[in-house]
Amino acid sequence: MKKQSVEEVLQQGIHGPLETKPDERRQFLGTLRERIILALKKNQVTEATIYPQVEREMKKNPQANLLLNGNIEYTALSKYVKLAAKHKIEHKIVTNKERDTDIGLLLAMDHAIDKEEIYITQKEISQPEPPKSKGLFAKLFKR
Repeated sequence: MKKQSVEEVLQQGIHGPLETKPDERRQFLGTLRERIILALKKNQVTEATIYPQVEREMKKNPQANLLLNGNIEYTALSKYVKLAAKHKIEHKIVTNKERDTDIGLLLAMDHAIDKEEIYITQKEISQPEPPKSKGLFAKLFKR
């Protein structure tokens, strides 16, 4: 391992540790684009109901992390915090005072998965269960 020079140590002391792709990390709530499973915009997070896609991906990826934008009111975030707790998913509320992003919620891994399409554009409508077929006796003896 290369030994750091005095200049590098001073620069890291002043500006913080070096990190890869700082602009991308500011946009994606502290993580990288290649790690994201799904993303919701701020206005989607503030809707009254949750997106079923988020819960489905939480079930499929129990080792994922939920990142929430701290610039959104907690009342809007709380339904997703409860959902994360239900599925035992770690969550973090990230507030960046330097740069405002339109991202409201991210479900991300701690390693690269390189998913091509991460943005959820439409809420899935949950299909009502089809009525159960009644048995022979139920058909014969209607009430």
